[in-house]
Amino acid sequence: MADNRSSVTGLSSEEAKEYHSFFMTYTIGYIIVALVAHFLVWQWRPWFPSAKGYALLENVTNTVTTLIG
Repeated sequence: MADNRSSVTGLSSEEAKEYHSFFMTYTIGYIIVALVAHFLVWQWRPWFPSAKGYALLENVTNTVTTLIG
């Protein structure tokens, strides 16, 4: 029985193509989930503050300062 494994990884051409397709599918899925998560966080809390600054953070800071002090 001839061994048709000539690559460094030891995978045949068909196995390498199958692995590559799984890898690309899960990588694209991961990227889509990350993009959705980033978009949702952006909607909740923009990374760049408006002219008023981070109003939500100021309210939380004032509340925590009042509770602690």
